[in-house]
Amino acid sequence: MDFQTRGVSIPLFFTFFAVLAITGTALQENPRGKYSGNSNSITQINSNSVLVALLDSHYTELSELVEKALLLQTLEEAVSKHNITIFAPKNEALERDLDPEFKRFLLEPGNLKSLQNLLLFHMIPARFESKHWPVEVNIPSHHTSLCNDANDEKIPVIGKNGEKFVGMAKIIKAEDIIRPDGIIHGIERVLIPKSVQMDFNTRRSLRSISAVLPEGAPEVDPRTHRLKKTAPPVQAGAPPALPIFDAMAPGPSLAPAPAPGPGGPHHHFDGESQVKDFIQTLLHYGGYNEMADILVNLTSLASEMGRLVSEGYVLTVLAPNDEAMAKLTTDQLSEPGAPEQIMYYHLIPEYQTEESMYNSVRRFGKVKYDTLRLPHKVVAEEADGSVKFGQGEGSAYLFDPDIYTDGRISVQGIDGVLIPPEENKPVPKSVPVAKVVSKPRRGKLLEMACTMLGAFGQDCQ
Repeated sequence: MDFQTRGVSIPLFFTFFAVLAITGTALQENPRGKYSGNSNSITQINSNSVLVALLDSHYTELSELVEKALLLQTLEEAVSKHNITIFAPKNEALERDLDPEFKRFLLEPGNLKSLQNLLLFHMIPARFESKHWPVEVNIPSHHTSLCNDANDEKIPVIGKNGEKFVGMAKIIKAEDIIRPDGIIHGIERVLIPKSVQMDFNTRRSLRSISAVLPEGAPEVDPRTHRLKKTAPPVQAGAPPALPIFDAMAPGPSLAPAPAPGPGGPHHHFDGESQVKDFIQTLLHYGGYNEMADILVNLTSLASEMGRLVSEGYVLTVLAPNDEAMAKLTTDQLSEPGAPEQIMYYHLIPEYQTEESMYNSVRRFGKVKYDTLRLPHKVVAEEADGSVKFGQGEGSAYLFDPDIYTDGRISVQGIDGVLIPPEENKPVPKSVPVAKVVSKPRRGKLLEMACTMLGAFGQDCQ
């Protein structure tokens, strides 16, 4: 007999409470919130999970790689099933200590599987605390990682001289992060499984075979008729081996330059920025706008100077002020390449300051400095307590010393435009040649015949 309680039958009432009891038991057995069923199972991670702690920790390089490797869902499923232990390399190990070529290999889109295997090799599906470390020396305990493609390669955990190691990596911060479903230990280097190392070696071997850089034919020295030997390797930051004249771009009076010096490809100096800085300094200093205009607009000398400084060369610029530049005539600037030639004579391939030049001229009297306008040199001497450049009408005094000095470029202001002495000489005027009128001369035989005829009283006409 069924009793009715407010329209609900007693058997239905007991069935409802039975379902609630079963559901509660299932939730207690699965406290991490995983609902398991068909293939469309839903995994919910607690905010106190070790995975969330990893993503919010100071192991930023590792957490970024986990996201790039698309491992979040895989790790969520692993955390929902069991505790995990993560051996997290420090940021420097993944950012600076890792071989750049190997890191590029891992980050290539086609090598996603290798990146995943590398990261999963740092995680074991068990809770491994400091108290679980082997006490006996040189007797490691081996643990299986989450990397399924490790080919039975296990992670050795060992203790040496009171320190803890995972493989070859030293534990630098044990139990750095502790959560109910896992633990994180900080290690000093990256663990690389053999499978990933083998993939990298195979890819590098194929690349070296299929992408061989072409090499030029051996060069023969025309003087000795022997093969030229390759130059020895140059350390980074070493001064250029070639003279600055060989590294210059071909100009109006220069032969084509060979390849730049060994400092060129390394770019240890930012010449472009340094040239831009000294030109800005000229403009802000005032009185050198014409000089800046020639370097930037009328010629490409600013770019050429930046390239030379980037390759390790140094320059001293003798900058004429606007008053001196205004004295240049149109004929001096109108010829092709004339502005470049004038500026080349004001560029010294040395780093000189006002103090160094003044000390030199006081000690030696006259000093000749090489210029970028071959083969001309500029002469400096002491005059009126300052430095005088050039001779005669094409001379100039050091007017504004040390306008710009940065260790690579030195700018010294002068009050005149320097002209090479050979070009400063006036062209001699042509002297008219007097015409000499010579009387026609008779031959000697004819004169002798006339003499004989005159002896006989006959006229030779």
